[in-house]
Amino acid sequence: MTGSPTARAALAVLSAALLAGCARAGAGETGHEVVARKPAALPHGYIEGAEELAEPHPRLVISDGGTGTAHLLDLVSGELTAVGAAGGAGVIGGVGGDGRFAYLSALNGTTARVIYGGTWTVDHGDHSHYYRAEARDVGALTGGRPQRVLGDAGVTVVSFSDGTAKVLDRSALEKGDLVETARIRTGGHGSVVPYGEHLLVASAGGMEVRAQDGGLVSRVGASCPEPLGATVTRRGAVFGCADGALLVTVKSGEFTGEKIRYPGKPPKGDRALEFHHRPGSATLAARAGSTGIWVLDVAVRKWRLLRTGPALAVAATGDGSPVLSLTADGVLHAYDAASGDETATAELLAAPLPAGGAAPAIETDRSRAYVSDPTGKAVHEIDYNDDLRRARTFELGFPPAAMVETGR
Repeated sequence: MTGSPTARAALAVLSAALLAGCARAGAGETGHEVVARKPAALPHGYIEGAEELAEPHPRLVISDGGTGTAHLLDLVSGELTAVGAAGGAGVIGGVGGDGRFAYLSALNGTTARVIYGGTWTVDHGDHSHYYRAEARDVGALTGGRPQRVLGDAGVTVVSFSDGTAKVLDRSALEKGDLVETARIRTGGHGSVVPYGEHLLVASAGGMEVRAQDGGLVSRVGASCPEPLGATVTRRGAVFGCADGALLVTVKSGEFTGEKIRYPGKPPKGDRALEFHHRPGSATLAARAGSTGIWVLDVAVRKWRLLRTGPALAVAATGDGSPVLSLTADGVLHAYDAASGDETATAELLAAPLPAGGAAPAIETDRSRAYVSDPTGKAVHEIDYNDDLRRARTFELGFPPAAMVETGR
């Protein structure tokens, strides 16, 4: 700025006067002073840095069984992009996801790679909000072999084969940081499930309720001998036990347990080890060893054993919808969950699986199932409500090892 000090001072006074005038109505039209307007209220469901969508925008996070690279398959556009390494060459397995993040790992590895899928759903009970943001590789968790991932709005819990579970701060995860808030030891086996703003810890010593920082709060008055798989449904948290399932619910801050016993006493090899179901559904499916498929209807507290023979992968698609089973001959089967009757089949996989290769996976949402095809280097999209019609096939160019759906 040039000119004398007096001129500069006069200009400053004039500028201040002009700025003050902007706070008055009509910029001098009426001369009446008005109250400054409040900022517009943020829209319901607003999340900073995310784009809100009118409908779900599902994506699949898939690891390359040869190189370990993690890829993102956009199920709306069909676009496939690389987002990060899943743990190095030879990755042939996976862990799971919490609806927003995928956790990928080698079957015999000790690292879980955390991939942010970039799309997610916020369920408010009577309605939902859908969001999209940029996908990215968040980082890696080390420990034993990762086995299970479960999350809620506050925390995500990653359970490892060495009997430990790491509790991660969910808000930090959403900012791209891996912040461990607690570490819980369950012994040789066990499960830790975030539920009701607490952590449910099933171990050989019984069922505990802990705060999200790991501190003991109370105990659930029901046992779960030899705890195995675990999941969360709208009707409560479900734990697989040697004698059936334990359903844990909460009301007015009090946690209670209810046992859903197996019909009879199945051999140890036929127990339900892991539950597979569409998020939000109360119908669960689990492999029953070489015998077939367990179907657990949490709503009516009842197990049903479908004697289908061994399956590579199973999934329940929802209450009143088919239970899916993929067999070693590459055929996808649909069964009525109530009667056990087979309702449809579809020849799906390109060829029998090679020994030691990655097993196929099934991911389900409200209208479609996605089946990975390691030999065919593809993912098949299936309309399970239309006699297993193959809606699309996505050619990947690599063998899919792990596959996790986000955004649903």
